[in-house]
Amino acid sequence: MHVHVHCSHGEAKFWLEPDTELAENYGLRGREIQTALQLIEEHENEIRDAWRRHFGG
Repeated sequence: MHVHVHCSHGEAKFWLEPDTELAENYGLRGREIQTALQLIEEHENEIRDAWRRHFGG
């Protein structure tokens, strides 16, 4: 399970399992990565629910 984060100058992919962590980064700066990680952790249940609705399981 993973989530993609996009902005005007780049994107990143974060794994949600087994722990939330950066998988790939294409242009986001350190502070943007930290902000994205914080938002993912704050909304983890919503993201997981949306993942399951979209992909099943």
